[in-house]
Amino acid sequence: MNKMVRKVIASATTLIMVGAALLPCGCAKKQQLVIYNWGEYIAEDTIAKFEAKFPQYDVVYRTFETNETMYPNLENGYDVIIPSEYMVCRLIEEDWIQPLDWSKLPAVTQYMDPMFRNVTYTDDAEISSQVLDYAVPYLYCTVGLVYDANKVTIPEGTTDPAVIWDVLFNTDSGLSIGMYDSMRESIGTALNYYGYSINSMNEDELNKALDLLVAQKSAMHPAYGVDNLKDKMAAGELAASIAWSGDHIVMLDRIEELGNNNIDLKFVLPSGSNWSVDMMCVPTNCKNYDGAMDFINFMYDPDIALENCEYVGYSTPNTAAKAMLDPEVSGNIYYYPTEEVFATLEVYYTSDELEEKYTEIWNTVKASA
Repeated sequence: MNKMVRKVIASATTLIMVGAALLPCGCAKKQQLVIYNWGEYIAEDTIAKFEAKFPQYDVVYRTFETNETMYPNLENGYDVIIPSEYMVCRLIEEDWIQPLDWSKLPAVTQYMDPMFRNVTYTDDAEISSQVLDYAVPYLYCTVGLVYDANKVTIPEGTTDPAVIWDVLFNTDSGLSIGMYDSMRESIGTALNYYGYSINSMNEDELNKALDLLVAQKSAMHPAYGVDNLKDKMAAGELAASIAWSGDHIVMLDRIEELGNNNIDLKFVLPSGSNWSVDMMCVPTNCKNYDGAMDFINFMYDPDIALENCEYVGYSTPNTAAKAMLDPEVSGNIYYYPTEEVFATLEVYYTSDELEEKYTEIWNTVKASA
């Protein structure tokens, strides 16, 4: 090949490279950003808005139903995952997630409720103190009983777990009920019914919880699930169900959409029950760290946080978004507990021993007749 031909080819190559650099962002190759989140847990247009603001990213969005179904899939490779706080603690201990670069999270720094800096996330003080190095609160909730007041009577003002949860465990009631297909929520509810800690490792207490759940399944045939329970309650198929506080709001909206005036849906929170916070974090096998930081920070834009809070129904840790909520919502102690109410609740703790024992109990319940 002579020098002239080589020069022409080199010049043409340079022009192509320059032209590609000048192409609009939509024509350039995009960076994939893989998000792994709970089902029905983001506003319908949030991803589209993110991609419009950050056209360099192409979002792949995948969902899971529980922390326990999410955990085995971490090897698949995600850039942002949104587990609950007890699972975050486990992932920190097992080196599944990596520290966040807070210099790239200015919106989080500005708008995250300071209360989350003082939460005891686990009984391991060292791990608890590290949680916000690895994870940012997305939404939070409490765990209580949702029920149709036309079918179920709960004494007004009671917080007694034995009275409230009896609706789910009274095998003579003949009621159709729902239970989350999640070991921590279901076992926690059984423990709370007896007044035990939802993190109990006492053998006698755990055996009583196991017997209670097996008897419930045998006699009451509860509907197990997560998202499907919202539809069943809204359709009037269930009299009561365990529920995250955010699901109560979603159920109310669906009842209104259906025009189902025969349901008087209420939510009550037992003392000693769970409150939990789902948190955005970045796996160690993440392939797009900068994109993950952009996404987490974007989710703390007050308007975006408000849209997600209102769509999902859960409580927002974003102070600016909370200020824009209907006061009837932001002032509801079931959705936004006061310090006094928080003091009566527990977060879930985790350890290898606890996970092994609770998994054994839950497998026994699910395998029972």
